Amino acid sequence: MKICILTLFPRMVLAPLSESVLGKAAAAGRVEFSALDIRDFAEGKHRVTDDVPYGGGAGMVMKPEPLAGAITAARAKLPLAPVVLLSPQGRAFDQATAIRWAEQGALTLVCGRYEGVDERVRPLVDELVSVGDFVLTGGEFAALCIADAVARLVPGVLGNAASSGEESFSDGLLEYPHYTRPPEFRGEKVPEVLLSGDHARIRLWRRRERLLRTRAQRPDLWARFLALGLSDEDRALLDNQP
Repeated sequence: MKICILTLFPRMVLAPLSESVLGKAAAAGRVEFSALDIRDFAEGKHRVTDDVPYGGGAGMVMKPEPLAGAITAARAKLPLAPVVLLSPQGRAFDQATAIRWAEQGALTLVCGRYEGVDERVRPLVDELVSVGDFVLTGGEFAALCIADAVARLVPGVLGNAASSGEESFSDGLLEYPHYTRPPEFRGEKVPEVLLSGDHARIRLWRRRERLLRTRAQRPDLWARFLALGLSDEDRALLDNQP
């Protein structure tokens, strides 16, 4: 998996990606992270990448020429990678998108800054994606979120291959609660079923907890899940809840 990030601040994105699980995966050659400095494609001594907006208003706008140059270079480097502009105007990033990009094997992420990018850059990218309904100072942290979500799906990146298949959003539901030692903490005990060794009971308990947790905490996810139809087992688990 190759992920290239176009940014004004390469160190801002490369440093975090060199740590922890992703750093180990990169060292093992399972994933490759790179960054293109958008300033390298700006003209003039001062490599200016922004200017005042036409029509007036606060803030600055990223100029189209440096971005276009960086995107062209990125396409030459990773010709099969979708080019994605991080923007609050994009569609919401989700697990299904992470899976799709991981399967493609390459991804280019473009980080906006200031008030945004010149509108004429939009035809140069394949997709616009947002990580949430809030505003950041730039696309770098959004790019890091996406890079992490995508890279961890690459085979061999996670220590346990089953981890990515049993977590939140993998099938439209939130994940079940987790417990570890000690068996009692501040008066709260680990549920008895998890200590039973009965794997069939544990599986049913975890499934029911996923259903109940999603219904209580994420009505939006629950509505989409219900639209697909409850299985007989799921219906029975909900009917038999204590």
